[in-house]
Amino acid sequence: MEEKRPLQSIPDDELLDRLAELMGQSRRVEADIVAHIAEVDERRLYAREALPSMFAYCTDVLHLSEAEAYLRISAARASREHPMLLTMLADGRLHLTAIAKLAPHLTRENRDGLLERATHRSKRQIEEQIAEIAPRPDVPAMVRKLPERGTLPTASLLVVSNRGENPTLELRPDGVAAAHTEARQDAPSSASVVQPLSPGRYKVQFTASAEFQHKLERLKALMGSKGRDGDLAAVIEQAVTEKLERLEARRFARTKAHRKGPAKAEEIAEEDGCTVPHSRHIPAAVQRAVRERDGDQCRYVDEQGRRCKQRDHLEFHHRHPFGLGGDHEVSNIRLMCHAHNAYLAECDYGREAMGRHRRPRSRASPPAARG
Repeated sequence: MEEKRPLQSIPDDELLDRLAELMGQSRRVEADIVAHIAEVDERRLYAREALPSMFAYCTDVLHLSEAEAYLRISAARASREHPMLLTMLADGRLHLTAIAKLAPHLTRENRDGLLERATHRSKRQIEEQIAEIAPRPDVPAMVRKLPERGTLPTASLLVVSNRGENPTLELRPDGVAAAHTEARQDAPSSASVVQPLSPGRYKVQFTASAEFQHKLERLKALMGSKGRDGDLAAVIEQAVTEKLERLEARRFARTKAHRKGPAKAEEIAEEDGCTVPHSRHIPAAVQRAVRERDGDQCRYVDEQGRRCKQRDHLEFHHRHPFGLGGDHEVSNIRLMCHAHNAYLAECDYGREAMGRHRRPRSRASPPAARG
């Protein structure tokens, strides 16, 4: 028998290949498990084990969690009418959550189109697809106090609906028992929920403190008639918009009116009082140009042509490393997420060298130039 090698000794490419193969095996096994659950459910064999349902069999005998049992039973029952679901689960085109969410909406007439659109989609994208084919009405707007639980502070449950450019927000503290069924299924009652209702409309639900509600009332009063008579969502949207503008101006050098920057980074640096060869500071005009060009998204592209989708906590990366003489020209700078910026820095300087200089990074820090 071949001796099992420790993972630390496996080269990078082989490790990735092995992980991909294991995932393929896992998906095939998962599809087999779902198929077996479907057959056991069809024959009602759980009754032989003195259990009243397939759900009880999955949790009590197979020792699945409630969520695992729900997903697999949903997929199993849907696969009896739509056998291609098992094939798509086995080859990775669909995950269990996608099947469970799509199952109530699948028919023989629409399944081909719906399943094609759902291929390799995330849970959120599946929910948005369902909102298009089965839109739901807005949740009603109300503000009520949640019952206190133990030592928890007084709070309200907020429910937000968003319709494209005209969002509406509903504060709906109906108490724990009144929380939506979907929220209880998808997440703990204490977690926030973002759920598509229909095209361009979302329900955003979370629990807010009494202090938040008081601040909201103060904000409406300060806004005068716009706050008293306007849509509650418009009040909050304006506050969020103003906060967003301030943060983007500070972190991204993004303002409503830019001063025209020179074409050359050296000229910009000279105007800002720094010299490119001796400073890591990237001039504001260069930062804006890079962000506009890269669309506020990580620019890393792998060998298969797939671009990183990350849009949060972006950093500025020098194609030709600054530490090796690279300049601050727009053409030499790209947006990168922290992971890819660090990866490319290791490629440029070596993993060992970067390990010696790596320090804990604050998530609140502004985009940094590295390399």
